Parts: sequence; structure tokens; C-alpha cells
Amino acid sequence: MKSLFRTKSVEAVLESVKNKSLKKTLGALDLVLLGVGGAIGVGIFVLAGLVAARHAGPAVAISCLLAAVVCVCAGLAYAEFASVVPASGSAYTYSYVSLGESVAWLVACGLVLEYTVVASTVAAGWSGYFVGMLKQGGVNLPQAITTVPVEGGIINLPAILIVLFVGALLYRGTKESAMANRILVGIKLVIITIFLLVAAPHIKMENYAEFMPFGWHGVLLGSATIFFAYTGFDSLATAVEECKNPKRDMPIGIIVGLLICASVYILISLALTGISHYSTLDNPEPMARALRENGSNVGSALIGAGALIGMVTVLLVMMYSQSRIFFVMSRDGLIPNFFSKVHEKHGTPHLSCLFVILVVSLIAGFTPIRIMGQLSSLGTLFAFLIVSIGVLVLRFTRADLHRSFRCPWLFIVAPFAIISCGYLIYTLLQETGKPALIWFGFGLLFYFLYSRKRSNLNIEK
Repeated sequence: MKSLFRTKSVEAVLESVKNKSLKKTLGALDLVLLGVGGAIGVGIFVLAGLVAARHAGPAVAISCLLAAVVCVCAGLAYAEFASVVPASGSAYTYSYVSLGESVAWLVACGLVLEYTVVASTVAAGWSGYFVGMLKQGGVNLPQAITTVPVEGGIINLPAILIVLFVGALLYRGTKESAMANRILVGIKLVIITIFLLVAAPHIKMENYAEFMPFGWHGVLLGSATIFFAYTGFDSLATAVEECKNPKRDMPIGIIVGLLICASVYILISLALTGISHYSTLDNPEPMARALRENGSNVGSALIGAGALIGMVTVLLVMMYSQSRIFFVMSRDGLIPNFFSKVHEKHGTPHLSCLFVILVVSLIAGFTPIRIMGQLSSLGTLFAFLIVSIGVLVLRFTRADLHRSFRCPWLFIVAPFAIISCGYLIYTLLQETGKPALIWFGFGLLFYFLYSRKRSNLNIEK
């Protein structure tokens, strides 16, 4: 039983970074845009409208605000950990040094839900959106190459091609990926700004009359559901070893990126429910349709382009993050060591990247997958919960560690994050309890059959 909670010392983590680390190419701006690129995508272009229609009404803005408050509290915990343990792995590494190996493994299972599952669904969603836009332009691609086998086709080729494109960027290097992310996020933010400017004159106050039609229960369920939209900001912590000055830049990237995302979500939610009645927003393209219904076909087309770009940046960040999680887990001995091989020229975990590309391609190209927003949110919330507990534990067990960033009001912020994440997890388990238990059950089975015996901590014992 004791071995289940064996921890890896901070000093051992830093030593492993020294022996097998990645190329340092990222600055504070890159980290901010990485967070924005991962968090502003499907959530803002699709999920805000669905949550308004099904759960919260115009009070979806409050749902976004509540989710943001929880994220900021968890983000402060992440920022302190990043300043103490400047190593890749995000919540997995932080829980390993504070709470133990088995907890870290469960967190890693949750991160797979957050990164790989979302990447696959986003790739499939991008394909559907792209094929639909081509059809509107008079180009009809054959069903055989745009539909998975069980739906009457042979392969979803556009989904595989976008995964390969993003994967090629990740394989070549973090610097190239970051540059592409900068450009795409810049375009995406411009398109969102245009939406707000076009929508503002069409806002009707009567659309806010039923501001909270489903009550506080709907607002809270909406907050738990829309957490999917915030998945991505924590991916910054997976990039810490590729950051030039992690102890300074990582806290800046996490907090500033979160504030930008929260502001965008709240403004979009208010504008969207202001120009259209919330009951009409339950469709795959609520922002684009709302603008069309208000006479702006050009704005609608821009939103369509923004959705495509938004999904590409999300795909890039999710695949990047998952490859880095596998890299660190391999370095710890919990999964095969080829995942931690670093390319001599590009300085990337190239075999880990190739594995992620392969898995995401197969799922997106051949599986009739749907966006598993609630299940992904569950994995994210679990990671937030564990990190918030871990930062408290480490304050007591390793008070001697130098912290270039200290979470303010930790003994208020961390318990608030723990209680909030716990409640939202409880809310989601009522919807996704069975698949979540099956997934984590398989994860534990793999840990006991393979990882526990091959762990570096077990070998060093």
C-alpha cells in the first residue's frame, strides 16, 4: 500500500530534466497564445450556444464566469507548482511530487481524456465543418472519403489530413508550432472582435428578459458543461521545459491566458444571447446562424472561417500536450521508454509525437466519434482538484523549497478550488459516471500489470 503513494522528489525531477530535456524556444507571449489557442475553439463557436439553449439561457455568461473563477483559482496553484517544479508533465508531475505515483497515474488518465479524446473529436468536427463549407461553395466531396465506415463511407480523409498537417508542425519543432499558433490565434481574435462589433448594434434587451430560465441548477450544470471550453489553459504547464524562463514566464502565461479566455467567453455569451433568443441557439453553428438571422452574411462567413481556424489551434495544443505527457511518463518509467526519445535535430519527443498522430488519426478517420465535452471536462476538473490539493500538501511537506511565485491567499484559494471542482465533478458524474469509471478502471489495470513494476522509483528501491 505504501508503494502506491511513493513520491518523486523535486530534486529528482529536476535532475531528470537536466539529463533528458527539450529545446527551450518559448517566451511569455508564446505561452499566453498557447493557452488562448487551446481554450478558444469549439467551446466559443459551438458550446456557448448549446449551454444557453439547454441549461442556462442568457445566464450562460454567469456559467462562464463561475467556471473562470474556478479556473483562476486552480491556475494560481498551477503557477506556484510551475515555479517550484519547472518540468513538463503538468498536473501529472505536480501530483507525482506531492501526492504519490498512483494518484499521478490517475491524473494522467484524466489528461488523456482531456487531450487525446478532444483532439480526435475536434479533428472529426473540423472535417465536417470543412466539407460543409465546400458544399456551400459547390464542391461535393465523395461520401466514401469523408465518412467513417459505420456511417457508409470508407475513411474520413479530411480529418486525417488535418491531423497529419498539425502533427508535421509538432514533429519539426516547438518553435515552428508556436509561430503557426501565433498567426492562427491572432486571426481568430480578430474574427471574434468583428463578431462583437457586428453583433453589438443588434442586441435586443427583451432577449435578456428570461435571464435565468432554468434557475441556479441550470447555471451550475452549464458551468460544469462549459468547462470543456477551458480545457487547454493547463496545457501550458506541459510546455515548461521548452520555456526560456519558466519561473517567470509560466505564471504570466497561465494567468494572463486565463483572463483573456474568460473575458472573451463572457462577452461572446452576452452578445450571442442578446441578438438571438436563447431557445434558438441549440444548433451546430449558433454564432454564424445568429449573424445570418440578423442580416450579416459576411459576418457569418467570417465566423465559419474562425471556427475552422479555432479548431486547428485547439488540435495543435491538444496533440502537443499529449505528446509531452507521454514523454514525461516514459522518462519516469511508467510507459515504454521510446516515448521519451528526443530528436537530435528538432529537439522534440518525435516518437511520442508520431504515436499521438497515429492514434488521433485512427480515431478521427475511422471512428464515429462525437464531442465528449462532459467526459473531457471531468478529466480536466479531476486534474484541477488534485493540483489544488497537491499545492497545499507541498507547502507543508516541502516548506524549504524556493517559490519564485507563491499562490496568494493559498489557504482560501486552494480550498475554494477543491470544493468547487469537487461539486462540478459530482454534477458531471451523474451524467457520465459509467464511462468514466470504465476508463479509469482500465487505467488502473494497466498500472498494476505494467507500470508499477517498471517505475523508476520501484527500480531504484
